[in-house]
Amino acid sequence: MNESATGDAHEVTGDAGPAAGAAGHAGREMAPVAAGAGDGTRAVRAGLPEPAKYEPTLPGPVFAAHYHLPGEPTGPYTYGRDENPTWTLLERAVGELEAPGQGGIETLVFASGMAAISAVLFSQLRAGDVCVLPDDGYQALPLVRAQLEAYGIEVRTAPTGGDAQLDVLDGAKLLWIETPSNPGLDVCDIRRLAEAAHERGALVAVDNTLATPLGQRPLELGADFAVASGTKQLTGHGDILLGYAVGRDPEAMAAVRRWRKIVGAIPGPMEAWLAHRSIATLQMRVDRQSATALAVAEALRERPDVTGLRYPGLPDDPAHKIAARQMRRYGCVVSFTLPTRARADRFLDALRLVDDATSFGGVRSTAERRGRWGGDAVPEGFIRLSVGAEDPEDLVADVLRALDASAA
Repeated sequence: MNESATGDAHEVTGDAGPAAGAAGHAGREMAPVAAGAGDGTRAVRAGLPEPAKYEPTLPGPVFAAHYHLPGEPTGPYTYGRDENPTWTLLERAVGELEAPGQGGIETLVFASGMAAISAVLFSQLRAGDVCVLPDDGYQALPLVRAQLEAYGIEVRTAPTGGDAQLDVLDGAKLLWIETPSNPGLDVCDIRRLAEAAHERGALVAVDNTLATPLGQRPLELGADFAVASGTKQLTGHGDILLGYAVGRDPEAMAAVRRWRKIVGAIPGPMEAWLAHRSIATLQMRVDRQSATALAVAEALRERPDVTGLRYPGLPDDPAHKIAARQMRRYGCVVSFTLPTRARADRFLDALRLVDDATSFGGVRSTAERRGRWGGDAVPEGFIRLSVGAEDPEDLVADVLRALDASAA
C-alpha cells in the first residue's frame, strides 16, 4: 500500500449554490476536522456540526418538502428539491474526504451514481462538443454514449490501460476517466491525462467509485470533477442508492446543480442521513477490505485454473506501478477468469461466505459472473469478486474450497 500523506484537514466551505453561507444544520456551525488528522479521524468527524448542548452529534434526517418562508426567500432552505439540511451535512462530509485542505470546493449529492454521472456529462456538454469516454468502463456508459450522440455530441472511446485516451483527446470538451476501471481493474495516470486534457482546453472528470476518497483523490491529481456512486464502498452496506459530484469551478458546479434541479435527481433525506452515518466507519472498512482483497489475490495467484487475475495491489499486476503513485489504498475488488462459463457458475454456487450478487464494496462479500449481463467485454468465465469484512482466513479458505469443489 502506498502510505502517502493524507493532507491537511479543514472545513470545506466552497458551496456556490443556495446553501452558500449556510451555517451547518438548522443554524449550527460546522465543526472543522483537526489539521493533520488521519483518515479515520476525518471519516468519523467529517461534516458534523459543532457540538450543541442537548443536541445529537449527527442530527437526524430532515423530512421537508417546504420550509417556513415569510417575506423574501433569502435563506438557504426554500424548497425540498433544491436543498435539505441533511444533504448539507453529507455534502460537507464528502467534500472533506475528497478534497481535504482545498478551499472553494463544492459537493452535490444525488439519488444514485448514475444520476451524478449524468448530471456532470449533460450539464457540461452541448451539441457539437466532443466527449472522450473509456471503452472498458462501467456497464451503463454505452447507454450514456447513445444518449450523448442522440443530442449531437461526438463520443470517442479508448481503453483505460496505457493512458490510451491520450490518443483521442484533440478537440475534446470533456474527458471522462474511470480508474481503476470496472470490472477489468485497469489503471491510468490521472495526473498525466489531466495535464494533457487541460492543455487542449478539456475538462476532466474522474469516476472515483472503486477507489473511494480514501483510495485516491482525483482533484489533488488535477481533475476538475470527482464523481462516484455512494451506493458502493463509500456507504458499504448494500442498502443505499446514492451518488455525488465534487468540483472546484463555481460555474461548472452551478451547471451541475441546475441539472440536478431540472431533473429532480435528489436523494431522500433518510438515504442521505444513513450515508453520513456509514461514512464514519469508512476507514476501518476500506483498510480491512483492501488487506483481505490482497490476501485473496495472493491466494488466487497460486491457482493454475485461474487466469487473467487483476488486483492493483499485487506488485506484479500490470497496473501496480501507476496505482502505487496515485492510490493510497487499492480497493476491495479482485477480478479473474475461470476456464468456462459452467465452471464459473459452479464456483459461485459453491461459495458459502460470498453472495452471488451484483454491485461491490459492501461489508458482505459478493461475486458474480459479469458476462451474464452482456455489455462488458470479458470472457464467459470472468468473475468480479468484491471482498467484504469477513475474517481474511475464512474468506480465503472459502474461495479456495469453492475452486476445488467447482473443478469436479
